[in-house]
Amino acid sequence: MSKLRYIQGPVETRASGMLRNTVYGIRATYETDPDIIAALLPQPLVAIERPEIWLQMVHVAMHVTETDTVEIGALTMGVNCTHEGAPGAYCFHMAMEGETVVTSGRERFGEPKKIAETHFERNGDHLRATCSRHGVTYFEIEGTIGEPIDQPLKFEEHLFCYKGMPSIDQPGQFDGDVFLTRLNWERNYDARRAMTGTITLRDSAFDPLADIPVRRIVDMQYVEGGTATGGTLLRKVPGEWIAPHWVGRQDDPRNVGVDVGKRKAA
Repeated sequence: MSKLRYIQGPVETRASGMLRNTVYGIRATYETDPDIIAALLPQPLVAIERPEIWLQMVHVAMHVTETDTVEIGALTMGVNCTHEGAPGAYCFHMAMEGETVVTSGRERFGEPKKIAETHFERNGDHLRATCSRHGVTYFEIEGTIGEPIDQPLKFEEHLFCYKGMPSIDQPGQFDGDVFLTRLNWERNYDARRAMTGTITLRDSAFDPLADIPVRRIVDMQYVEGGTATGGTLLRKVPGEWIAPHWVGRQDDPRNVGVDVGKRKAA
């Protein structure tokens, strides 16, 4: 008897729709320029008062089944915003190790994932983490871990993504419906400690995070513990709302971007 592995065979299933993970790493929020936020945030999401970028750079052990665990490093970045009054962040960049976790997240949830190389280095209470693609270390975060944060360690947060299928013959359009999705991330951290440090964004034609400069770090913290991740399909949206932003999912060094207003003097 022969086998055909292009058809799904028996699999060990998870107990629920949420994926359980164990993580450690750095979470941070920084302020950038308001005009950049205005250009970066697609409809129907609404910017909050402060022009904030949320990010996390973490090592993740994904417990796919009771016997199968996949370990990766992952960088996630988003614009703090609201949808119909509910807080969250528009996820415009995700980079992590492993083709399977990248393609599954893009196709299932609409996450803008890319394959990357990540590195974590800890010396006592000093932690440094980097993300690299195409030979460029375009993201680096490092700092000194400080005192424990005396706040609830269990909470839920949301990221907004867009799920669609680019048109086969009409560039800038989509075949079929485009959806706004919401990632539902449950956090249950065993430890959360304040950090002081720096965020460095180096120029890359493939991942131009340097176009979203760090003006002021609002918050930085070290976290470790358990998480559970899943998602929700929120609504259909017009394809033109997200079409100009779709280039961020691709490696297109020819893209020159758009002009935004100059930062006003403080």
